[in-house]
Amino acid sequence: MTQWRLDWPTSGGGRIAAGRLKTTPGDFIVDELLEFPESGSDVEPDATPGSGEHLCLKLEKVGDNTEYVARELARMAGCRNFDVGFCGLKDRHAVTRQWFSLYRPGCEAQDASLIEDIAARWPVLAASRQARKLRRGEHRGNGFVVTLRAVTGEREVIDRALARLADIGAPNYFGPQRFGNGGANLDRAVHLDPATLNRRSRSGGKGRGGKKRAGSDGSKNVLYFSAARSWLFNEVLAARVEDGSWAEAGATGPLWGDGGTTASGSLESLERDIVAQTPGLASLFSVTRMKPERRPLAVKPERLSWQWLAEDSLELTFLLSPGQYATTILSDIFELEDMSLSRHNEQQG
Repeated sequence: MTQWRLDWPTSGGGRIAAGRLKTTPGDFIVDELLEFPESGSDVEPDATPGSGEHLCLKLEKVGDNTEYVARELARMAGCRNFDVGFCGLKDRHAVTRQWFSLYRPGCEAQDASLIEDIAARWPVLAASRQARKLRRGEHRGNGFVVTLRAVTGEREVIDRALARLADIGAPNYFGPQRFGNGGANLDRAVHLDPATLNRRSRSGGKGRGGKKRAGSDGSKNVLYFSAARSWLFNEVLAARVEDGSWAEAGATGPLWGDGGTTASGSLESLERDIVAQTPGLASLFSVTRMKPERRPLAVKPERLSWQWLAEDSLELTFLLSPGQYATTILSDIFELEDMSLSRHNEQQG
């Protein structure tokens, strides 16, 4: 098994503090921001404004992951799992406020009863009827309120680092959870047959007669392939962090694809040289019909503010765009201990 690098250089040359993350779910609050065309903002649940075949509900959940809630909503609404839409996956070990859409054409008269049933399990914060199913990445972003406990480090140094984060941002790494325990998803990616991804793409994941294939091998392969792409991006970003060019205006890095990268000149040479150091992952993209894309090298939180709740407790509030991760920016400053992982291990023991 390959020893994959899963911890990359920070913008300041090292982390200057440490803290505990998710000591309780309320220490990690995520509020999904979604504006509907008719209202221009989130809408209240005392009515169901708008019109369309999809009932959209904003729920507050604790201890349940997004896909589980989506399946339960489908069961309660009497629709197929596919008929439930959402904009992104949200953490289970957190307080998350998130939108879901349910395909219920012609059932407007039953909305109030269904909302009442759902509210018995999850608070319903807002409701709206809309013409389209919610899809991944359609939300405007996410608002975060994150509380770190048992913070160690000098307060003045931490304050300066946070001010720098607000000014220039942090390296936009993909988080290590994407790569599996010890890089297990990358180990599996190395042994993928890229042609299976092409076949899945052409058939839409269906076998003969248009029937869905049994099992989840297809979706798992996509997960492993995505992990490989993300890891290569992190490796390129790490090199840019080390040479100090990561925060240049408009700087982007490669999401590898068919043909590799869209960069040219010296940047292309740098990116190809780095990817070539991991031929097992690079070879995945030689026959897979995946268009090369670019991703910003820096992520800067909007409206970042913070306050010390106690000598060792720090609360941070900020906004991030879709596809940006709170733990990524905080890890540029703090060595984070995710307390939810230890609770999960205890529950599994």
